[in-house]
Amino acid sequence: MSERPSFTPTSAMVLAAGLGKRMRPVTTTLPKPLVRIAGRSLLDRALDRLVSAGVQRAVVNVHYLPDLVEQHLKHFDGLEIVISDERAKLLETGGGTKKALDRLGPDPFLVVNTDAMWLEGPTSNLSRLIRRWNADEMDILLLLATSSNSIGHEGSGDFIMEPDGRLSRRPERLVAPFIYAGVGLVKPELFADTPDGPFSMNLLFDRAISAGRLFGLRLDGEWLHVGTPHAILEAEEYVAASAR
Repeated sequence: MSERPSFTPTSAMVLAAGLGKRMRPVTTTLPKPLVRIAGRSLLDRALDRLVSAGVQRAVVNVHYLPDLVEQHLKHFDGLEIVISDERAKLLETGGGTKKALDRLGPDPFLVVNTDAMWLEGPTSNLSRLIRRWNADEMDILLLLATSSNSIGHEGSGDFIMEPDGRLSRRPERLVAPFIYAGVGLVKPELFADTPDGPFSMNLLFDRAISAGRLFGLRLDGEWLHVGTPHAILEAEEYVAASAR
């Protein structure tokens, strides 16, 4: 079997517009993406990963305390930063990405949540995700964590994964082993028949499941979900321990 041609996404959608309600009071005067873990903001950590993976352009949406995010981004070097302005209306993960499609380009692109970070295993997880991409069989490829390698996550899991990586939703009232780690590779054409205005990326995930074209890759390392003030302290402890 011949190898698939190598592919590196040139663009990424960085979701930085959320209100961060669960992070209050920290986010009363500070947007969640600018919360610092061990001296570096969540937003910068996400952008660092993209630079290392060879991404050239990051489209960052803003809504809550947008001026602070925009000012912060003026000081980030390493890739082109494009602001997608959602000041007038928060469009959620799917609607915000759809609004930015013309800036993301015609090829599959990464979608990154800024409140998800991880401690790497031996190999970059973004590089692993990109290498796993197969446009012939996939519409979306998600990075997945497990409860055993997750810190700061509460819940019953999101997905069940078949041996070939194909995903299905967690059945109601049951526990699923895999958690969406906040990073995915997505084909832009999936947005062609989606609502105008706010909607969740879960709409696209479910459509890809119905078509048998939603796949996952297990994260190698420890995943840190930074969603509450307590989770900030927990994440800092893990980052400090990993540096010893």
